[in-house]
Amino acid sequence: MAKYDANCIFCQIAQDKIKAYKIYEDDQVLAFLDTNPKSMGHALVIPKVHHDNFLTTPKDIMHKVYDVAQKIGQADMNGLGAVGINILTNCYEPAGQSVMHFHVHVIPRYLTGERYQIDMKENLDDKNLPAIVKVIKDNL
Repeated sequence: MAKYDANCIFCQIAQDKIKAYKIYEDDQVLAFLDTNPKSMGHALVIPKVHHDNFLTTPKDIMHKVYDVAQKIGQADMNGLGAVGINILTNCYEPAGQSVMHFHVHVIPRYLTGERYQIDMKENLDDKNLPAIVKVIKDNL
């Protein structure tokens, strides 16, 4: 039986109680666009079952999450034109974890001028997020 934390925002997203721009979903893993993105296509990949972080997640689930993160990173490169990808996770609040549900960030990097861009200088609210989801899904 699935284990959920009723107070966890990611568990609520996994149960479709909160809307998200989903990129990928199967019976164990969900990926969706980050609501506070660092770049266009910044995604979060989570297990649907609640585990606090990378250090407490069973290896089989952790591997499935990273398999999906790899596919999304490849789709970002092929579909969105990213020139690099950051794949990262944080464990516990002192390390920057703000949601205590294991999640992996897939953050595309883009060349802007002579720099590789990661911090958004513009607001993504005016971007067509469903179109970004479609491009990523089409390249999975």
